[in-house]
Amino acid sequence: MFDYINGVLTSKNFPYCTIECNGIGYLLLVNYRTIQALGEINFEVKVYTKLIHKEDSMTLCGFKNKQDRIIFDLLLGVSGVGVKAALAILDEFETNELINTIIAENHKLIAKTKGIGAKTAQKIVLEIKDKLTKLNITEKIAPDKIEGKISSDSIKQASIILESLGYSESEYKNALETALSEINKDNPEELLKETLKILSIF
Repeated sequence: MFDYINGVLTSKNFPYCTIECNGIGYLLLVNYRTIQALGEINFEVKVYTKLIHKEDSMTLCGFKNKQDRIIFDLLLGVSGVGVKAALAILDEFETNELINTIIAENHKLIAKTKGIGAKTAQKIVLEIKDKLTKLNITEKIAPDKIEGKISSDSIKQASIILESLGYSESEYKNALETALSEINKDNPEELLKETLKILSIF
């Protein structure tokens, strides 16, 4: 229903904030990382949103970027993970850090999040990793334009996950090509980790 809200931040009272846009104050449920990223009161901000509609309530959740919202959606798709738990996980990890943790199948690290048990952490790794790698997005980077030891299949798999996280080809292409020049083995997971690391620098 709402993709994002661009307006003036009028209050921050964790776990809520209010953004005024065209005379309407939108109350958003957010995690601590997002509240910190919003900055000072009375300044204009842009927050990506997700409307959670239940039988007895409607909650508008806010995120500092599209990547957080995509991971939030994936987390909600896991049985046993609700809105508060998904926000808590995104508070525990930066998006890139969480993706790397899931790819590495490090469910023990995810289980350190308050309210997340070992079984739920295992389900998160199993289900989200599977969804990330099976998303059907067409490869856009031509393999013959990239030199190195990495196969076109590995490049495609990394590209699929990057695009599923909301990165456009123009945003990730240079980082991906840099990563290709720095890794020595044909492994899509290593390629993705290195690309995400480079993207987080800029």
